[in-house]
Amino acid sequence: MAESAESTVATALGGTGIKFFPDVAPTGTAGPYLTYQAVGGQDVNDMSGPADLENARMQINAWAVTRAGAIAALRSARSALVAVGGLPIGAPVSTYEPDTKLYGSRLDFSLWFKP
Repeated sequence: MAESAESTVATALGGTGIKFFPDVAPTGTAGPYLTYQAVGGQDVNDMSGPADLENARMQINAWAVTRAGAIAALRSARSALVAVGGLPIGAPVSTYEPDTKLYGSRLDFSLWFKP
């Protein structure tokens, strides 16, 4: 089990063949690409102290010049994350970024890890 959700995500996304970055891509990055960030999680500590496992909710964002490209990139990321134990939360959300003129698709995953 990985030491952090970020390392699990980076390892999984590395197998997709799609460029990926933590938080944001450098200005001018051409799509398709993926970004990821921690957006919460579940605290499982109790009165007896810290739990052996931690949880993170990780958001994956796919960006491409077409909506179909963004959806395809997110599907690749989804397959990679599910393969390493990521549990999708909800369904993908589509978006458009007028400043970059890129279409986006995002999905959150629950990941458990041992720190």
